[in-house]
Amino acid sequence: MTKLTRRNLMTAAAATGLAGVLGSRMAFSADEPLGITLVVPSPIGDVGWGHALAAGLEPIKAAYGDKVKVTVLENIAEGPDADRIMTKTVADGNKFLVAGSFGYQNGALQIARRDPSVTVLHASGFQVAPNFSPFAAKYFQGTYLLGMAAAALSKTGKLGSVSAFAIPELITSINAFTLGAQAVKPDIEVSVVWVNSWFDPAKEQEAAKALIAQKCDVIFSNAQDTPSVISACEEAGVYAFNLNSSMKKYAPKTYLGCVSTDWSPFFKASVDAHLAGTFKGANAFLGVADKVVEVVDWSADIPADVMAKIKAIEAKIADGSFSPFTGPIAKADGSEGVASGATMADPEIIAMNWHVKGVSTPLPK
Repeated sequence: MTKLTRRNLMTAAAATGLAGVLGSRMAFSADEPLGITLVVPSPIGDVGWGHALAAGLEPIKAAYGDKVKVTVLENIAEGPDADRIMTKTVADGNKFLVAGSFGYQNGALQIARRDPSVTVLHASGFQVAPNFSPFAAKYFQGTYLLGMAAAALSKTGKLGSVSAFAIPELITSINAFTLGAQAVKPDIEVSVVWVNSWFDPAKEQEAAKALIAQKCDVIFSNAQDTPSVISACEEAGVYAFNLNSSMKKYAPKTYLGCVSTDWSPFFKASVDAHLAGTFKGANAFLGVADKVVEVVDWSADIPADVMAKIKAIEAKIADGSFSPFTGPIAKADGSEGVASGATMADPEIIAMNWHVKGVSTPLPK
């Protein structure tokens, strides 16, 4: 797997000029390997979002061998630079693009519209085109379960979340975390610090310490690509959990668990369809039933009776008989969010822009 950075790509783009890049499209025969490019906004380390996406491409390499060529472009900031870099990689002949951040949506969609022979998978977005599929994980299914565990272990009744950006994907994760905790302790409260970054270890650590100072004794690291929050909680003796990939080695004593994601089933099916000429863009919202989301590394400190309840709810989530977003659910302002007996449909969850009652921090405007 080839790994490149923003500096490498922008140097190449500047050397040729964007017009030159667009004019350099190569015609590949059927014997040429399929060029697959993953673009992510932060460095790919041993944990986190980018790590999970890159790991999801490994089974494709194993299945297809030299029939595919995978390139990872890391640390590519959202914005015009990302648009130019994605355009260049497609102009260089890569026909399968994984745009691994919400902020890449507009540029990646324009690429798909310009070239129907390219397949684009876009993380966390909502736009769909014949050759363009947004994909997201139902993290909320796992964070509900970890909310149950968090409430059982909390002594203060105050939980916290260090969260990247106030987008629906992360809002739903916090809401389900809160609802799961309230299922065990109805009066639980959740405070949130939005760091407005996918990768800022210092700021993330400061946010975790601020929540701990507010007596939050379980912290949810919501979409951090580094173990900064987890490490700060270990040092303070506070339980913590995160998304995407396990960070247990950074908190051997206070790790609550991980809502892990395995993107390989979705990536493999998408590449198969591209090669067969049958790919059709659709909104892929994937969870426990799809074997994309799984809670791993449960803390041994969780009481046995609570763990039994968690496993029972997990089984119901897997078979579709339970959803964390079944009413009655009140919004943070006291108004009705979900009516009694009603269950939010996936399109409603994907667009969620409000907090449930119990989240004490207002959403940024």
